[in-house]
Amino acid sequence: MNTQQSISKHSNENPEKWVDLYGDYLYRYALYRVYETTVAEDLVQETFLAALGSIKNFQYRSSIKTWLTGILKHKIIDHFRKKTKEQPMDDVKPHIDKLNDLFTKNGQWKIKPANWNADPQKLYGHKEFMKVLHKCLAELPSRQASAFTLREIVGENTKEICKILDVSATNIWVLLHRARMFLRRCLEINWFTNSNDRKST
Repeated sequence: MNTQQSISKHSNENPEKWVDLYGDYLYRYALYRVYETTVAEDLVQETFLAALGSIKNFQYRSSIKTWLTGILKHKIIDHFRKKTKEQPMDDVKPHIDKLNDLFTKNGQWKIKPANWNADPQKLYGHKEFMKVLHKCLAELPSRQASAFTLREIVGENTKEICKILDVSATNIWVLLHRARMFLRRCLEINWFTNSNDRKST
């Protein structure tokens, strides 16, 4: 049985219907992780092209949607790998200085973070919160933003993130720590300060 015959037995999974069936889902999946519309669109397009090129190897052990999502996830990881390598090291210092401004010389918070009393799962599902989070991530150096996104949003383990970003286990801990500290303060200023106004949203 050739590839076209196999596909014809799964009419809803014909490549000609992929964009209509899965395009919106894949775009939302990508945008949630890379927070740039043009990048998300490009990654989805690359996913469809890669899938078309390898459809003959697809054995229907999973759904087409799951298969396409897996390809897209690899494209997203490649995006972060490339983005990190392209960042000039000179761009890092201003961000580190910005983070250091939050602490005293003894490493204590200048302004102690408030108790958020928030459910992270619910926040991740809040569209406006994600916009603020992405805005804060954009203020971080690429390696810190990539490390945080890969760990907390994409769901990669630390060992894999070290390979993707080409850093040691110690360095990834430092990157994640700095990212979390900055994001905590950034989110507090840009989101949680007005949390009482958002309780009804």
